[in-house]
Amino acid sequence: MNRNASTFFIIPFFCLLSLLAFGSSQLDYKFYDNSCPNLSKIIRYGVWSAIANETRIAASLLRLHFHDCFVNGCEGSILLDDSSNFTGEKNAFPNRNSVRGFEVIDAIKQNLEKACPSTVSCTDILTLATRDAVFLSGGPFWPVSLGRRDGLTASEASANTDLPSPFEPLENITAKFISKGLDVKDMVALSGGHTIGFAQCSTFKQRLFDFDGAGNPDPILDAALLGNLRGICPNQDNSDTNLAPFDSTSAKFDNSYFKSLANNSGLLQSDQALMGDNKTAAVVLNYSKFPFLFMRDFASSMVKMGNIAVLTGQDGEIRKNCRVVN
Repeated sequence: MNRNASTFFIIPFFCLLSLLAFGSSQLDYKFYDNSCPNLSKIIRYGVWSAIANETRIAASLLRLHFHDCFVNGCEGSILLDDSSNFTGEKNAFPNRNSVRGFEVIDAIKQNLEKACPSTVSCTDILTLATRDAVFLSGGPFWPVSLGRRDGLTASEASANTDLPSPFEPLENITAKFISKGLDVKDMVALSGGHTIGFAQCSTFKQRLFDFDGAGNPDPILDAALLGNLRGICPNQDNSDTNLAPFDSTSAKFDNSYFKSLANNSGLLQSDQALMGDNKTAAVVLNYSKFPFLFMRDFASSMVKMGNIAVLTGQDGEIRKNCRVVN
């Protein structure tokens, strides 16, 4: 977990300052400086401990944040359990039996409630924890403006419609990013989050055995990778939840994901589709050659994503338990 300072990809503050326009003017980098001065230390230690226990959790936290922000904004709705007033998002199709990391956020929240009760929102915790998870995995560090408040409801229906699916064509996925105020470069950069973590076989198995409906694999897929994946994901139902890494360095945040796409070794069909469009392919190739360019753009896109439809001021609340509305 130790990192040499010379290898840090710390994105300069002034490069990202203008991106605050995508969020509320009430967000502030010093929001908790007086009310919870040990906030950063508590969150960083909680994330560090979780990654030390299981490196995969870094990717899980990144996905949790993404799936939160893409459904009615970054307001912690994905953290809510079902209630008598609404059906939550945890069992929506894109999240069911796959989204994880809730216990990490719960543990951090419990420690923060001891240090500064009813002060830090679950949404800010998730946003900071995600940044730290990426950084501790070798990725960039970026400033996070704070002051988000927690939403009062959740929407399974919105999770089913708003989250990009690995089975969708690229144009549909692009439209979903644009609808959130992001652009094509953001989509490619954020897709690079797949440089850490794993995917369940059910999300790509069709590419291995019956891509065309006639029992043939995806012809684009690299032959060596095909053989390896068939070993991990045999053509039987009980292999659906087996896990395959997105790239060869699944615990390290780097640009290997883009190198894989350039070599027709993308795991998900939706990832490899980025090479089928001239505009997105050009970005992929740049990121595959210039890792700092990817790190810089990923950080910028994370700032934009983390400010989607945030609640501030008197809107929403500060949950005492991230799983339930107060």
